[in-house]
Amino acid sequence: MLRRFSPFLAVVIVTLAAGYWMVQPAPSSKTTEFELPFAANAQSSSASGVETSIPVITEMVLGSEDALVTVIEYASFTCSHCAKFHQDVYRPLKKNYIDTNKIKFVFREVFFDKYGMWASLVARCAGPEKFFGIADIMLKTQNTWARAESDLAIVGELSKIGRLAGLDKEQLQSCLADGDKLRALVGWYKENAVRDQIKSTPSFIIDEEPYANMSYEEFSKLLDEKLGS
Repeated sequence: MLRRFSPFLAVVIVTLAAGYWMVQPAPSSKTTEFELPFAANAQSSSASGVETSIPVITEMVLGSEDALVTVIEYASFTCSHCAKFHQDVYRPLKKNYIDTNKIKFVFREVFFDKYGMWASLVARCAGPEKFFGIADIMLKTQNTWARAESDLAIVGELSKIGRLAGLDKEQLQSCLADGDKLRALVGWYKENAVRDQIKSTPSFIIDEEPYANMSYEEFSKLLDEKLGS
C-alpha cells in the first residue's frame, strides 16, 4: 500500500510538517484542552518572493441556511473526545435536528498536530459534498489511522479513506502536497479559535454563545429551548 506514494510526496509531507510548531493537548474527562494561541512557523509563498493567491477556505455546513439555530462545532480529527461525540451525540443530532432542517450545523477543524492537518486536507480534497462523509469515517476509524506506525503509514491510511470517497492517487497527492492550502487552513483555524476563545475540543458556538462538550440529552434539551419547542 505505501508503495503507492512516491518518495517525492514523502519529502513534501515531512517538509510541510517541519514548518509547524505543534501544541500537545492535555486530556480531560470530556474534552481535549489546549492553550491559545496556536503558533505556526511556516511562512507563505509570498514571503520567499513568490506571489501566490491565498486559497479560500470553504465553510463546511449541513442543514438549512434558514434554520432558526446555528451550531458550530470545533473539533480535531485526532481528538478522542471528538470521535466519541460524533459516535454518541452527532449521529442522533443529525437525524433529529440537522436532517429535519431545525438547525444549521457548521464543522470547523482544530489542529493539534500534523496528522490532524493531513486528515483535514484529505477530508476537504473532494469538496463540501463529500466532506462530512469522509470526516465521519475518519472519526469512526481514528484508532486505526491515527496510531499507524509511521508518518507514511498514516498518510496511507488516510488515503484509503479518501479512495473510498472516489479520490484517485493523483488527487490525493495533490491535496496532501498543497502547502498554501495547509497554511491557509492553519491561519483560518487560528483566527476562528482566537475570536471564539476555543480552548478545548469538542467545543460549540450555538447562536453565538459558547458551550462545552455535552451528552445528547443535554444538547437536545438546549436546542429545544432555543427552538421554542
